[in-house]
Amino acid sequence: MPKNKKPAGGRPAKNFEPHAGPKAGRPSRPAASKPGSKSAGHRGYRPEEAAAPKRRWDAAERAERAASRDDRAPRTDRDERPRFNRDDRAPRTGRPAYGDRPAYGNRDDRAPRQDRGDRPSYAGRDDRAPRQDRGDRPFRPAGDRDERPRFNRDDRAPRRFDRDDRAPRQDRGDRGDRPSYGADRGERSSSFYPDKSKAARFEAQEDVVLEKLEAVMTTASEAVDSSFADLGLGDNICRQLAGMGAVSPFPIQVATIPDVLAKRDVLGRGKTGSGKTIAFGAPIVERLMENEGGKNRKMGRAPRALILAPTRELAMQIDRTVQPIARSVGLFTTTIYGGVPQARQVGALQRGVDIIIATPGRLEDLVQQRRIDLRNITITVLDEADHMCDLGFLEPVQRILRQTDPEGQRLLFSATLDKGVAAIVDEFLVDPAVHEVAGEDQASSTIDHRVLVIEHRDKMEVIRQLTERDGKTLVFSRTRAYAEQLADDLDDSNIPATSLHGDLNQARRTRNLQMLTSGRVDVLVATDVAARGIHIDDIDLVIQADAPDEYKTYLHRAGRTGRAGRHGVVVTLITKPRMRRTQDLLERADIEAEMIMVRPGDELISQIARGEA
Repeated sequence: MPKNKKPAGGRPAKNFEPHAGPKAGRPSRPAASKPGSKSAGHRGYRPEEAAAPKRRWDAAERAERAASRDDRAPRTDRDERPRFNRDDRAPRTGRPAYGDRPAYGNRDDRAPRQDRGDRPSYAGRDDRAPRQDRGDRPFRPAGDRDERPRFNRDDRAPRRFDRDDRAPRQDRGDRGDRPSYGADRGERSSSFYPDKSKAARFEAQEDVVLEKLEAVMTTASEAVDSSFADLGLGDNICRQLAGMGAVSPFPIQVATIPDVLAKRDVLGRGKTGSGKTIAFGAPIVERLMENEGGKNRKMGRAPRALILAPTRELAMQIDRTVQPIARSVGLFTTTIYGGVPQARQVGALQRGVDIIIATPGRLEDLVQQRRIDLRNITITVLDEADHMCDLGFLEPVQRILRQTDPEGQRLLFSATLDKGVAAIVDEFLVDPAVHEVAGEDQASSTIDHRVLVIEHRDKMEVIRQLTERDGKTLVFSRTRAYAEQLADDLDDSNIPATSLHGDLNQARRTRNLQMLTSGRVDVLVATDVAARGIHIDDIDLVIQADAPDEYKTYLHRAGRTGRAGRHGVVVTLITKPRMRRTQDLLERADIEAEMIMVRPGDELISQIARGEA
C-alpha cells in the first residue's frame, strides 16, 4: 500500500497525533492557557496576571517566633565529651622497641677492617725484571741504510702485453653492417609529438624598407577629364557612386578599373584614403553582372567574389562601401569575421550571397565546417595584403586561394606594396599589372607632420592641451591598458573620449566607433587595430602618444587624416632618448619633420590644436 494512502475504515495513521495530547519524546505543554495578543487594542488581548508581592513579617510575628525557640534543648558543654588519650592504646606488637634494636652507632662487633699496609705496594716495583738496556744494540748511523735489502723490480716476472693467447672475442660483425645511430638514422614518425625542427620559431625582424615592385605610374592629371562611365562602369553603378559623393574617379581608380574589367591580375598601390575600395569594388560588381550574372537569384547560391581583409574593422568598412554598389544592380554581400556568433553569417550563406567580405580566420572555420564552398570564387581581392602577411596570415591566405578557381582573377591592393607579398604574387598572380599613383609625396600631400619632444611626465598635460579643440581627434597608443587610461583621464577633464582596442568585443567596438562618427565624443583613443581601414572623413588631427616602431605603422596611422583631399595634421610625441630612432623611422617613410622641444602651456601646442600652425 502506498505510504500516502489513508488506511481503510477511516483509521488514523500511525503517526497521527492529536493536538490535545503531548507528542512522544517532547515535554507536554503547560496547563495554563496560552496568552493572547500583547496589544491592548487587539480583540484577543489578554492581560498578563501580575505576580503577588512577597509577604514580609511584622514585629509581632518576629517576637512570637523568637519565643517559640526557647523550648529547644540546651546546648551541651563540649568539655564533657571524652578526650582522645593516646596512652590508653594497646602497645604496638610485631616490632621491637627502639631500646631493644641494635644500635648502629656502636659497630665494634664487626670484623676488623683489613689493614691496607698488608697489600703489595706498587710504588716500589723493584721485584720486576730489569728492563733491557737498548744501549746494547749496535749503533747504526741514520744515513747508512745500504745493509737493508732493497726492493728490486727487475726480479719480478716480465709483464706480458701479448693478448693473443686470450680466447677470441665473439664476432659481432663489421660495424659497417650494423645499423648506425648517428645523424643519418631514419626519422621516427609520431603524430603525437610535433617535430621541433619544423616548428615555427619567432625571429625578430628589422624594420627595413623592402624593395618596391615595379609599377606603372599614374598622374593626377590623367584623371581630370575622366568619368566612371568612361572607365567602363554601368549606368546604375555610376549613379550610385555619384550618390555616394564619388562624382569623378581618383587616379588609382583611373589606373586599375580598366585592367580589372579586362580580367587581368592587378597590384595596386596608393596612399590610405586614395579610393582603393572603389577601385576594386565597383569593377567587381560590374564583372559579376556580365553574361547575365545578375539573374541568378536562387536560394543557397554559392558566392562568386571574395574580398579578404586583415581586421574586422576593415572588413566592415569595405562592406559599407561595396554593399550599396552591389545593391544597385541586385547583388548581395555579407561579412564574415570572428568575435561574433556565426549563426547570422551562416544564415546569410544559406540564403545565398554574391560577394563575401571576410577575415581569414573565421572564413577558414566555416570552410572546415563545410558551410561555404569556395570553388565558384572567380574574383579574389586581398586588401592590405602586406599587413595580412605581417600579422601571420600568409599561410591561411594561401590555403584559401588554393581552394578558389585556379583560373580566377586575383587583385592585391595596399598602401605599402613591396616584396613582402612576393610569395603570393609568384604563386597566384599571372602577369599582373602593377599600378601606383605618382606625385603622392610629402610636397603634394595634404598632411602636415609635427614631432614634439617632451618630458615623459608632461605627456598627459600636452595631450590634454592638444585635444581641447573643436573637431575630431584620433589618439594612438601602444598598449590597450594605456588606451583605457588616456580615455578615462580625458573624460575626467571634461573632454568626451572613448577607447577602441582588441580587448573590446565587436559590439562595443562598433558602438565606440559610432560614438565618434555621430559626434557624441570628440576623441577616440585607439591601438593599432584602428590604424588600417577605419574611414572617418572629418578627422583632422592624429596624435601618436606612443611613437610607432615601424615606418609602415606610421604611414597607416597618418592615413587616418587628410582623406579624400582634406587637410590633416599628424603630431608625434617623443622623449629625448627616442629622437634618433624617430629620425631614422621618418627617413624610411620619406617624411621630413622638424623636432621641436615643447612644454605644457606653450603657444605652439595651442596653435596646432586650433589648426593655425
